[in-house]
Amino acid sequence: MRRPAPQPSSSVARVPGFRPLLAMSALGFSGYALLLPAAPLWAVHGGASEGGAGLVNAVLMLATVLTQTTVPWLLRRVGWRLTMTAGVVLLGAPSLLFMATDQLGWLLGLSAVRGTGFAVLTVCGSSAVAALVDGHRHGRAIGLYGLSIAFPQLVLVPSAAWIAETLDFRVVFALGALPVLAVPFAVLLGRCLDAVDDRAAEADADAARAGEPVDDGGPGRGRVLLALVMPSLVLLAVTTPGGALLTFAPQFAGGAGAAVAGLLGFTAATALSRWGVGGLADRFGPRVFLAPLLAFCAAGLAVCAGAIAHGGPRPVLLVLGMTMVGVSYGSLQNLTLVAAFAAVPARQHSTASAVWNIGFDAGTGLGSLVVGFIAAGTSFSVGLLTTAVVCVVAAVAVVLTRPSR
Repeated sequence: MRRPAPQPSSSVARVPGFRPLLAMSALGFSGYALLLPAAPLWAVHGGASEGGAGLVNAVLMLATVLTQTTVPWLLRRVGWRLTMTAGVVLLGAPSLLFMATDQLGWLLGLSAVRGTGFAVLTVCGSSAVAALVDGHRHGRAIGLYGLSIAFPQLVLVPSAAWIAETLDFRVVFALGALPVLAVPFAVLLGRCLDAVDDRAAEADADAARAGEPVDDGGPGRGRVLLALVMPSLVLLAVTTPGGALLTFAPQFAGGAGAAVAGLLGFTAATALSRWGVGGLADRFGPRVFLAPLLAFCAAGLAVCAGAIAHGGPRPVLLVLGMTMVGVSYGSLQNLTLVAAFAAVPARQHSTASAVWNIGFDAGTGLGSLVVGFIAAGTSFSVGLLTTAVVCVVAAVAVVLTRPSR
C-alpha cells in the first residue's frame, strides 16, 4: 500500500510528520489510559459484579479488534487525514457521556464506540512509523513512538482510580475526552502521509509508463498472515496478563495506595523497557529476546499471585511483581512490532500493523474478561497464575519454532 520514506536525518524525531504522530498518540492514549481502570470501577459503582466490570474493557477491545481489520481498507479508500481525525473523535467524545449513567448496558455501548476510535488510532499510529521511517531504524522509531504511548499511561493509569475515588468520576471522564484535542495533529500527520502515498503512486505510474516492473505488494495475503503468526501469539501471551493488571489492580490491591504504587511500577517499567529495547532490536534482531522475556513475565505474575493470595495483598511484593511484568510487557510490544514489520514487504506494513494491534488488543480484552470470570469463581490469584502458564507455553513455542541458521 505504501513504502517507507527513508530520511537522511539520524534522529527519528526530526523525520517530517513524526512529531505530530507523537502528539496525536500521546493525547489519544491519555484518554484511553484514564478510562482503562476507571470505567470498570464506574460499572462496580453502578452495581456490576467482577465479571460485569471485566466486560467493560472486554467490549472496548472486542470493538477495537473488529474495527482494526477494516482500517487498512479505510486508509486506501478515504486517506490518512479523514481516517485519523474520525478515530480520535470517536475515542474521546464518548467519555463525556459516561457522566450520564453508571448502568452496565450503557457503559458497554459507549465502550464499543470508544473501541472503534481506538482501533483507528492504534493501527494508524504503528503504520505511520513504518511509513515515515526507513527499516533499519524501526526499533528506535517504535521505541520513541512507544514512549509517547507509555508516558500517558505511566502518569494516568495509576492516578485514574485515585482521581475518581478522591475527587470525582466526572473529573476522569472530562479528562478522558483529551483525544479530541488531537484533531489538529491528526490533520497535520494525515497530510504528510497522504503525500507519501501520492508520491509512491506517482512513482508506480511513471514506472508503468516506462515499461518497468511495478511492485505488486509481494506475497499473497495468506503468506503474509502466516509470517505474522509468531509475533502475534507472543504479543497475545504478554498482553493478556497486562490487560488483567491494568483492569483489576484497583480491586485486588486492597487499597488506592497499593494500586497506585503497583500500576506506577508496571507503567514505568513498560515505558522505559519499550523505549530502551529499540536499539537492541535494531542491533541483534528481536527474536533472541522473546522466550527469555516471556519466562520473566511468568515469574512476575507468580510473584503477583503470591502477593495477593492467602489473606490479603502484600504491597511490596505486589509492586515488585507488577514491575517485573511491566518490563516484559513493554519490551515485547517493541520487539514483536519490529518482527512483524521485518516479516512482510513494505507495502504490507499496514496489514502487519493491523494484525499486531489485533493481537495486542485481543490480549488486553482477554485478560480483562477471562481473569475477571476466573476471579468471580475462584480468586484473582488463580486468574494471574493461569496467564503465567500461557506465557510459559508461548516461550516454549518460540524455542521450538526457532528457525535454523
